[in-house]
Amino acid sequence: MADSPKWASPARQNCLVEIFVRSKGFCVFGHKNCLIPEHHYEVYSEELIADWVNDDRAQMQADWNAERKAMHSTNDRRYPLHGRFDAVTQDVFFDRQPVFYLEGLGVSGLTFKPFARLRLSSNPMRLHVDLGDILKSYSKSKRRKAIRYGKIPKQVQDKIHSVCWIAVKHYTGR
Repeated sequence: MADSPKWASPARQNCLVEIFVRSKGFCVFGHKNCLIPEHHYEVYSEELIADWVNDDRAQMQADWNAERKAMHSTNDRRYPLHGRFDAVTQDVFFDRQPVFYLEGLGVSGLTFKPFARLRLSSNPMRLHVDLGDILKSYSKSKRRKAIRYGKIPKQVQDKIHSVCWIAVKHYTGR
């Protein structure tokens, strides 16, 4: 005996038989002389079977996902990786966090002067700080390397940091 298809459960086979008996092989909605092809038993039953196959596939995928989750899950409590602090840890974190991060240096397209791009801590705000003539004492080649590659001497880094610190203090009002 040949194996029946996976979609052909007894309940579904009974449903197809009931539809056939009710429609007598013609329009499944009971119209007389129906000219709509989708209403005829053969087309309707093929679409119904296709829907059942899709439902079975979705159910198998959901079962597999549930089984995989059950196999790989543990009873450990899960917290978000970011944003969970107790009061003391939060204070320590914010005390150790710098006020700003220097994201990069660049040359303004409007003024052709160097500027620094800063990101404020715990804030999505970005500040663009005009560096003025800090790099003026260096040759054109050294200025370009400083802006492109960040190759800045320590004394110039200190000057840039102090200018950025003043701009951040002015912005935050501290």
